[in-house]
Amino acid sequence: MAYKPGLDNVLGISAAFNNPHLKFKSIHVAGTNGKGSSSSMLSAILQTAGYKVGLYTSPHIHRFTERIRINGVEIPESEVVDFVSQNTTVFEQFKPSFFEITTILAFDWFAKQQVDIAIIETGMGGRLDATNIIQPEVSLITNVSLDHTQFLGNTLPAIASEKAGIIKAQTPVVISEYQQEIHDVYKSKSTELKAPLIEAFEAYTCSDVAYGSSSIVLQLEENQTKTPLTITTDLQGSYQARNVLGVLSVVDVMKNSGWNISAAAVLEGLSHVQALSGFKGRWQIVSQDPLVILDAAHNEAGMILSMNQLKALNKKTHIVIGMVKDKDVSHILSLLPQFASYYFCQADNPRALSAFDLQGLAKQIGLNGIAIPNVSDALVVAKKAAQSEDVIWVGGSLYVLGELSLK
Repeated sequence: MAYKPGLDNVLGISAAFNNPHLKFKSIHVAGTNGKGSSSSMLSAILQTAGYKVGLYTSPHIHRFTERIRINGVEIPESEVVDFVSQNTTVFEQFKPSFFEITTILAFDWFAKQQVDIAIIETGMGGRLDATNIIQPEVSLITNVSLDHTQFLGNTLPAIASEKAGIIKAQTPVVISEYQQEIHDVYKSKSTELKAPLIEAFEAYTCSDVAYGSSSIVLQLEENQTKTPLTITTDLQGSYQARNVLGVLSVVDVMKNSGWNISAAAVLEGLSHVQALSGFKGRWQIVSQDPLVILDAAHNEAGMILSMNQLKALNKKTHIVIGMVKDKDVSHILSLLPQFASYYFCQADNPRALSAFDLQGLAKQIGLNGIAIPNVSDALVVAKKAAQSEDVIWVGGSLYVLGELSLK
């Protein structure tokens, strides 16, 4: 079973493994967009500060082992095989979902390896997510958008209520981005649980974002002290400016709790997130001639931000895109630029929408291009059509990125 809501089952499984989640400290991260980037930033900062850091994220792009890392190193495949083969009796008893098994595997590995702290990203939602058995040092909630509506609700307040389920009694929670429609959801829940609410968008202000070939530079101000900050990060999406504010506020909470995180560790960690954490696929530039960008944007909020940044490049644009069947495909397509040349593809996955069906839906709203089912072939064709000064954007689904070599 792919999805099994509720915590009773995962608590039972965890007990069978002597509750590994109680043996390490953690930070819990939820959100629709930005939680992977934020989790990886926090991992990089804490690693640079000298801590042994577990990182649990999903989904993976190439290999299952990408989901579970310690200081950027993936869990060995042999450990995954042994864990599954040696615990069949437990799995037969509880009949866990794929995500429940993966979560307990991560917690067990982090406990055995005695990490100082683990950054735990929710799989979906928060309240009923299998990861929600942890008692974190601090929780972080990033952007909320319409996604997984069949499970989480079809309004922003409903989805935000599910995300707010990670808020724990008397445990600080950071909200990285102000969204008027759902702000009261967090205030109400934090008040109910006497959880200190830290609004990152009130603590810090970003006044400028400058783009380099391999990084972005953010000009920030710490609002209470009026202290200016210049932050460089190798995560290049413009939306990282919002994520950085949340990350800095989480670091502030941890420093106030006694964690030794210097300003130098923050700056160094943020400048090398990809190398330190192994994070990939978010506005990732893999070629300069022509410019080739791989981006995991696949829902409304993520696609709007990515397309705005793409438009700002002011280059002739080629878009290689594939999507899954269970998204609101026509709506996502409506967010794409009319001026681009399109190459419709499909990942080798049962959830993937046919490249020809995607081409047909796109044509209905004025997006014209060719259907090339194989993802790698589609990118090859786009590269042949593009001039050196053009830009090629590849995305629409993590499955699409998974069929390309992300270095």
